[in-house]
Amino acid sequence: MRAGLIIILMSDSSNANDLKKSTNGLKPNTESLLKDDESVTITNALDTADESEKTVISAGATMNRRIAEATKTPPSIMMLEGPAGYVGKQWSIEKSELIIGRSMTSQVFVDDKSVSRSHTKIILKDNDVYLMDLESANKTVLNDEAIPPMTTVKVKDNDTIKTGNVIFKFRERGSLDAHATSHLQEKSERDPLTGAFNKGALALRGQESFKRAKLLKVPISIAVFDIDFFKKINDNPNLGHSGGDYVLKDLVKVISTKLIRADDFLARYGGEEFVVILFGSNLIQAVEIGERLRQTIESHNFVYNGHEIPVTISVGVAAKQPEMSTWEELFAVADTAVYASKRGGRNRVTSA
Repeated sequence: MRAGLIIILMSDSSNANDLKKSTNGLKPNTESLLKDDESVTITNALDTADESEKTVISAGATMNRRIAEATKTPPSIMMLEGPAGYVGKQWSIEKSELIIGRSMTSQVFVDDKSVSRSHTKIILKDNDVYLMDLESANKTVLNDEAIPPMTTVKVKDNDTIKTGNVIFKFRERGSLDAHATSHLQEKSERDPLTGAFNKGALALRGQESFKRAKLLKVPISIAVFDIDFFKKINDNPNLGHSGGDYVLKDLVKVISTKLIRADDFLARYGGEEFVVILFGSNLIQAVEIGERLRQTIESHNFVYNGHEIPVTISVGVAAKQPEMSTWEELFAVADTAVYASKRGGRNRVTSA
């Protein structure tokens, strides 16, 4: 008898035989669809009628919901090989046209010299996806075959796309792989407590935004801020660390819903330190935004377990200057301005 693995997916335990699949039918990352309210048992089974030897996965409402969500996942491409920091990144294909290229205006920006400024066009038409090579220097290669320039070629699930030395994988609409990757990517970029972007995502976005501003010759500013006397909140016996966590979460919620514009980027940089990237804003505009941040937080009513918590922030603002060549230089200037706000008495905005 041939050894194998039998999977039975049950919904509400009333339909044990609704779905049966061998492991060959399961796509990678399917296990990430399971949540804590679902039991998983994995055992080897023989081709036998003995039900006790079969593998059973009991799925509740959470798994059913996530499978339903996966069917709505748009087609996408994921980078398999390329620049550090981009490998594993996924781009959804939801617009009628996207450009893969080294130009900062490309929707799929790739900072690699083997990629032309406008290398490949992705076309979405009637739920099908096509590629067009835009007369690139190093060609667009689909599954080891070069695409003739300015010719549309349809792509299929799991096709590989090579632009210069950079390789992507295509996922069709409704792919469980793409849904799981998107979920994991979002999770890896977010601070688990507040939901703001995390330090790693900030480093990547900061460098990309700085380069984009430099090439497009548009302004970019940042606002860095700390919560004043945050340790006193954590040390307060009526509040404790859970009270501090509440302040962090509510602060991010207030800023995200009331102050962040579509192109702004809010990240938690440290314990109580946050950064807002203000793409397209000059120093005067950034100072105005910094002041709105300060005033909004000072006037917001933070209440935890019946205890009102006074919260203020110290803000440092900086704009890209012609002599600056890196994102790190811009951040260092804004960070220094934060400390100037603290030395000046806190609850204020300092520009540099």
